[in-house]
Amino acid sequence: MATGWGSLLQDAKQLEELARQAVDRALAEGVLLRTSQEPSSSDVVSYAPFTLFPSLVPSALLEQAYAVQMDFNLLVDAVSQNASFLEQTLSSTIKRDNFTARLFDIHKQVLKEGIAQTVFLGLNRSDYMFQHNADGSSALKQIEINTISASFGGLASRTPAVHRHVLHVLSKTKEAAKILSNNPSKGLAMGIAKAWELYGSANALVLLVAQEKERNIFDQRAIENELLARNIHVIRRRFEDISEKGSLDQDRRLFMDGQEVAVVYFRDGYMPSQYSLQNWEARLLLERSRAVKCPDIATQLAGTKKVQQELSRVGVLEVLLPGQPEAVARLRATFAGLYSLDMGEEGDQAITEAIAAPSHFVLKPQREGGGNNLYGEEMVQALERLKDSEERASYILMEKIEPEPFENCLLRPGSPARVVRCISELGIFGVYVRQRTQDLPTSQGYQMKL
Repeated sequence: MATGWGSLLQDAKQLEELARQAVDRALAEGVLLRTSQEPSSSDVVSYAPFTLFPSLVPSALLEQAYAVQMDFNLLVDAVSQNASFLEQTLSSTIKRDNFTARLFDIHKQVLKEGIAQTVFLGLNRSDYMFQHNADGSSALKQIEINTISASFGGLASRTPAVHRHVLHVLSKTKEAAKILSNNPSKGLAMGIAKAWELYGSANALVLLVAQEKERNIFDQRAIENELLARNIHVIRRRFEDISEKGSLDQDRRLFMDGQEVAVVYFRDGYMPSQYSLQNWEARLLLERSRAVKCPDIATQLAGTKKVQQELSRVGVLEVLLPGQPEAVARLRATFAGLYSLDMGEEGDQAITEAIAAPSHFVLKPQREGGGNNLYGEEMVQALERLKDSEERASYILMEKIEPEPFENCLLRPGSPARVVRCISELGIFGVYVRQRTQDLPTSQGYQMKL
């Protein structure tokens, strides 16, 4: 899967000039991050790392990813509503993974008390790589689906203009015209706005749960600004603020600083390090409320690696999406091999195969946020340590996807422009809103792909 930039990557002087222009355009367009030195302040900012040239995506695989996103929206929503499936699937994981266990405890508490929420919002991102097959063809294979704090919709909305600018500088107008318009921040905001509308209180706010030290704030601001353009106001608060100043009334309406909250949008709360005891109490308060949570706790659990692995089992999709064989086929076509490490013969066999051929597998814990997976010798050492321990149930094994590498010029603050070997990852955002009629089993839905 060649990129077509080969000759341009050989001219060091031209690359240096293009890099200067690209960085300036990225700053002008708002492809920004706060600095690692001052993550709580926007007084000094820099550009987010990006490639000088756009990456090629085969049109057939892009269309396949778009088409299956609607199916993933329905699947995630179906899993979130199936309490028995979540409990059975996560039963071994919650015994050994404290973070997943804490989330599941809140899920059980909310079910026991009764779910006050009647509008449900999903903003997810399904991530793929392009498997390079022996015959030279490529296949779309899912890495994971992110159901909480799916990021970079804002910055991705601004990056196409940067790449078009670079190609126009090179007088490659035909190539520049092929760069697709991309505005996921608008679509994500539309989903939040729809949920806010269905909540039914014109004066209610959107509460964005954020970290104090947030380098990626401009990605979030893009969505906030889209909502403000619709006259929907957003307040940013930490878990600590919610614990101290959040409250529920007798109807379990959520109030923050005395203002009613219609939608809670999590851009925090996906990693163990983000929770203190106070933060767990705040999360429970939010989950008990009538406000629309994005995501609610069941939807966050639906995005765990263990659920992803269980969905790949023969017959599971058919149970969750009955009467939808076409959707099942589209979903299954994107699955890579996924293997349970639960105690027993199946888990033993998976470990044996991975130790024998480590280059073919990836070891994944139940974590979001990147940087947690284990490969190669590091994976082998972990499996040797885990193979006789029940702790192994807190991981899954995944077939390693092998995309075709290509060369591009990587631009990163503080580093000279350099040509490196890259691999592509494609993220497709999906939005769905479901409204449950109070005390009745009927519901209506709204969804889109971005």
